Amino acid sequence: MMKRFVTICIGLIFLMAGQVWSQTNPAQPQPAVSGASPQEAPSQAGPSEDQNIVSSNDRMMTPPPVSGQSYPAEPASQERSNYLRGGVAFTSAYTDNALGSLNGTPVSDISYSVAPMISLDETTSRVHWLVSYAPGFTFYQRFSSRNEADQNASIDFEYRLSPHVTLTARDGFQKSSSVFNQANPATSGPVSGGVDNPNLSVIAPIADRLSNGGNVGLTYQFGRNSLVGASGSFSNLHYPDPSQVPGLFDSSAQSGLAFYSWRISNVNYFGATYQYQRLVSYPVSGLNETQTHALFLFYTLQASRRVSVSIFAGPQYSDTVAAPQFQVPPTHAWTPAGGASLGWQAHLTSFALSYAHEVSSGGGLIGAVRADSASASVQQQIARRLFAGISGSYAKNNVLGGNVPGLSNGHSIAANANVRQQFGEHFSVLLGYTRLHQSYSNIPVLALTPDTNREFISLSYQFSKALGR
Repeated sequence: MMKRFVTICIGLIFLMAGQVWSQTNPAQPQPAVSGASPQEAPSQAGPSEDQNIVSSNDRMMTPPPVSGQSYPAEPASQERSNYLRGGVAFTSAYTDNALGSLNGTPVSDISYSVAPMISLDETTSRVHWLVSYAPGFTFYQRFSSRNEADQNASIDFEYRLSPHVTLTARDGFQKSSSVFNQANPATSGPVSGGVDNPNLSVIAPIADRLSNGGNVGLTYQFGRNSLVGASGSFSNLHYPDPSQVPGLFDSSAQSGLAFYSWRISNVNYFGATYQYQRLVSYPVSGLNETQTHALFLFYTLQASRRVSVSIFAGPQYSDTVAAPQFQVPPTHAWTPAGGASLGWQAHLTSFALSYAHEVSSGGGLIGAVRADSASASVQQQIARRLFAGISGSYAKNNVLGGNVPGLSNGHSIAANANVRQQFGEHFSVLLGYTRLHQSYSNIPVLALTPDTNREFISLSYQFSKALGR
């Protein structure tokens, strides 16, 4: 089934590419890729056959349920493009549950990290790309064996092949001894309204961890109010030293989707999407594998460039096969799935909220899960140089395959609060607090010490240089 779906997607991509070469006039400039709404994009493209169907002023947006993007995390006043940025951050954090002790007594530790950072954000008439790299070094006061060189790298690319065909690609990689050691410690995770998102709700204490995820998509607006697209994504989670995380396992996920979107009016979008997933976890030997097929209907109200509301719902079929060592029969199930999201970005405030009920990757659990997840984020510019943010998430995970020994059903609750004060143009201080509660009775590394509190302070220097000025 997967091979057939891939063949269909490849055929769709070649069909779109054929349309591109027949439509594009290379002698004429193309509309800007980003920063313009469907009503605001400038009409710069030269005459072509497709211009008789739809003008660039009528460009459709890709609705959040199928775009693969997260809602903006910053107020509109903080958005910048065409900049080279760099800097370095020095962070110290106290964690009261550093190792997830198996005897029920939490062990605390203090960490110190230094993280240089460089990023390039550039937009041209046809291309927008954002590249970031933030290596780092983390040192622990009590457990020096956990000292590690951290890596954070990401790329976000968008290329408008023609006025109505857009290619997007994203990839992110992280190597760290703690999931809290993000490039920006104020961020607990992006809020997305998509139907296809990795499950990041199970958080190990301080432990070596490698993660990687990416997405490639292509959209084609073939009529004034009609848009089709296809995309594929993957995510991988690997614990190099399993002895640090007893009860958790490596996992991977691959998925593909194809969608059709119809613009009913300037602000109302309706559509349908087919999604396929292959979700794998790797116990001591063998693997647990779940394949899903889903058909969702979705609706988006794009009230403005800064306000978006979306819902999606439909049936989802799952086929789960446990590793031979468990000696349990395969399980099959039809279940309802759906979700809703809201994104609002004002001049001094940004707010995002999402909820989803669907079959998803286990994110370290023994198999794929039927998950109920919710997340929210608020960022506020209080004064000219003072900023504050609050974010939180909840996830309930029920592992598929009820007869598999060692099932680890449970839930996670996480919250983060931070305040950042800017001093002049280059220096800032960030204060933050993170609270994490996890209830998983069959995961030894989490069961006896389910709560983690972390306080941190970060001093940073940053610079930005405008490109082409």
